[in-house]
Amino acid sequence: MAQKYQKILVPVDGSDSAERALERAIAIAKRNAAHLDILNVIDVKHFASNVGGVIDPTGDIIYSTFENVQSYLKELEEKVLKTGYKDVSIHARFGSPRTIISKEFPDEYNSDLIVISKTGLNPVERILMGAITDYVIRMARCDVMVVR
Repeated sequence: MAQKYQKILVPVDGSDSAERALERAIAIAKRNAAHLDILNVIDVKHFASNVGGVIDPTGDIIYSTFENVQSYLKELEEKVLKTGYKDVSIHARFGSPRTIISKEFPDEYNSDLIVISKTGLNPVERILMGAITDYVIRMARCDVMVVR
């Protein structure tokens, strides 16, 4: 008997491979009549300066980044809606991508499948995303599908 998924999480980072993962997640969601959660995790470590690890005191950089992420997520939501699939939500979180994707978000939203890409945007992101993906595979309590 085939597994039936009800809540699918797809983390995205702006890369082509993440968008391929989203396409795969849409197809699975349609087949299963599942809810689709699109998530972008903003790693707060990226906001630390080179001097003492101080985070931008005005919050301008963080606010701008959040606005850009929200815009990106809304574009992806529109992409899903244009396929005719309506059961979709978008989420932006601050924190550690590894723990949010593998544990916190799935626990909070009862995700039973994570569809994740293997690599990120650039060579550094590819290394980081690969490490994140490997972590998610090891630590997630639900099924994980890796899209190449």
